Order: sequence, then structure tokens, then C-alpha cells
Amino acid sequence: MSEFVPRSEKHGRQQRGSDEAWEWLQALAIAVVLALIIRELVFSPFSVSGSSMMSTVHDKDKVVVNKLIYRISDIKVNDVVVFEAPEKKDYIKRVIGLPGDVVSAQNNVVRVNGKSIDEPYVDQGNRTEDFGPVKVPANHIYAMGDNRSNSKDSRELGPISMDKVIGRADVIFWPIKNYSFLW
Repeated sequence: MSEFVPRSEKHGRQQRGSDEAWEWLQALAIAVVLALIIRELVFSPFSVSGSSMMSTVHDKDKVVVNKLIYRISDIKVNDVVVFEAPEKKDYIKRVIGLPGDVVSAQNNVVRVNGKSIDEPYVDQGNRTEDFGPVKVPANHIYAMGDNRSNSKDSRELGPISMDKVIGRADVIFWPIKNYSFLW
């Protein structure tokens, strides 16, 4: 036997359900807007394409790019950065030189301001062809891939304008087996 529920109680249950659905919809909309803001202004995923940063970062690795960091601090040598290349493609490379630095390579040794730099991220057999010297202009960086023999970088593109830097690659998050911090 069914229970009689007065019309006003039914209407109240329906109203509460409708209010709850509206609250959930608002919460979801706020979450989506916040996620879009965070992705656009603070952190963004980046998919690596190619082998120019091996063995630090591999083809198809996914990294988190910190877009906010260079609004509050300066770019540093050895930062792994993502920048917009001339062909409207985003590249990931390591910062070797800053504005005013003179960068060169001779006999497989990279020099900044005449001093050889330690590059533990470059595999032993990976050769750096001779180049330079190149003076890095104001508001530019000199960036190179860790896989020197297979990298289109500042040696070919020239110094990179800081306006083209999207952010610092902070973490490899996928695949899980490659999870690591890049700083």
C-alpha cells in the first residue's frame, strides 16, 4: 500500500533537489573556471616531442611547466625552459647563457665567458660541435638541448627572446616511471 504524501511535501522535496542540483552546477562551473585560470596563468602540461633533451627528458614525456615563476624570479642558467620557437612550435631546452654572456664551444667543451661549464646532463658520447663565440643580447637567453647532436636550439635559432619563454619545466609527471623534478 502506498503512502499518501501531501502535495506541499512533494513540492518541498523537488525544490530541495533542484536547489542541490543548482549548487552542484555552480560548484562545477567554478572548478572549471579555476582550472582554466590555473592552466593559463600558473601551471600547464607540456608534451615533449623529439629527442633533443635526452637523457634528461624523453620523447612523449609529459612535464609541468611553471608559467608564473619568471614573473617573480629571474631565469637562471641550467633551468629547463619551454619557449615558442619561430615556427610557432614550443621547444624545451636548457638555459646555457644569460644576457651579456658570451657562449662558445670548442673541442666538445662549452664555454660561457671563457670558462668551461660542467654539463653532467650531457651523455659522454654526445658531441657538441664547435660554434661561437656568441654574445647573448639583452632580454635574451642562449638555450641548448641536452642531446647536442640532435637538437635544434640557439646554435641554429640564435638567442631566444625572453618574451618567447613560456615557463620553466619543473616536473616530469608521465610516464610515472620517469617522474622526477627538473631543477
